[in-house]
Amino acid sequence: MPHTPARILDLCTGSGCIGIACAVAFPEAEVVLGDISFEALEVASENIHRHNLEDRVYGVQGDGFGGLPKQRFDLIVSNPPYVDAEDFADMPAEYQHEPALGLACGDDGLDLVRRMLAEAADHLTERGILIVEVGNSQVHVEELYPEVDFTWLEFEQGGHGVFLLAAAQCREHQALFRQRVLG
Repeated sequence: MPHTPARILDLCTGSGCIGIACAVAFPEAEVVLGDISFEALEVASENIHRHNLEDRVYGVQGDGFGGLPKQRFDLIVSNPPYVDAEDFADMPAEYQHEPALGLACGDDGLDLVRRMLAEAADHLTERGILIVEVGNSQVHVEELYPEVDFTWLEFEQGGHGVFLLAAAQCREHQALFRQRVLG
């Protein structure tokens, strides 16, 4: 990362674990945990308290960027619901205990990701970075946006389907992203 982030957003935070990990990695940063689910934010709040981060980590309820008007961030991370309809139907029984809101996201799994991409440029600082996990829906991202040069991250411990876009890329492709919000 070219500079240390001062403001970080964990969008679709769930329990807050990614945002809290960012707060630990960047001890000077303010971290916002955003989620549509009040219940998820209650769990995130408990985790903020458990890690003694109340002074610089807090939750905001809203649909996508809806609870964050005109706010900008140096780093936006997200592990949104991204399971496509086919994978959701084929999931093992243990996943049926998870709320569908936290897993499934439309036929191709990208309902939230499309909206996030369309709005990210408006919420990133000049040198900001967007990192989003899409898992098996990576194939759908690549099919939907062949014009975009996503950086697909690789991990030492395995895993796949996580992309990175710089703020400049989000701005460059914002019209395209907005055009494809409805699928």
